[in-house]
Amino acid sequence: MGARDRIRKYFIENVGKIVTTKQIRKIAGISEYARRIRELRDEEGYQIMSHNDRADLKPGQYILENTARKPVISRSISPQLRNEILERNGYTCQRCGAGPGDADPFNPGRKIRLHIDHIKPISQGGKDTKDNLRVLCSACNQGKSNVQPPSETALNILAKIRKLGKSEQKEVYGFLKRKFEM
Repeated sequence: MGARDRIRKYFIENVGKIVTTKQIRKIAGISEYARRIRELRDEEGYQIMSHNDRADLKPGQYILENTARKPVISRSISPQLRNEILERNGYTCQRCGAGPGDADPFNPGRKIRLHIDHIKPISQGGKDTKDNLRVLCSACNQGKSNVQPPSETALNILAKIRKLGKSEQKEVYGFLKRKFEM
């Protein structure tokens, strides 16, 4: 039985209970237990929560709330493409402008995490291509599943301006100020 199998079995035996990294490391018998947990989430659909998902959990604590698994869609975004999209989008949510580590407005005590999002969902024929990928924060991405947003809104534009340097932001401000002066 492999490490992932041992970790899955342990979570299922302890469904609804908080388990610690110390317990998981002991069960797994390997130092890369965190990768196995991600695989259980991403590849098998187990809803394993951590302190990033629930404010009542401390770092190093996990909980499998129930054994229901969410459907998993095969993802083929390479780490290189992920990094390229994050860099291209300035490590900033393309909807609200939040950055990694900012406070989550909907979950006090949680920090924003950045996700790579498909503009046109895979379920609607979207592809893992640069022009169909963008960065969204956990707050904007949550509950958005398979919803196509409007193309360019004021929020999109403000998010782009937010990631510009101070001198470029002043240039945009100056332009708008001149345009709307009466």
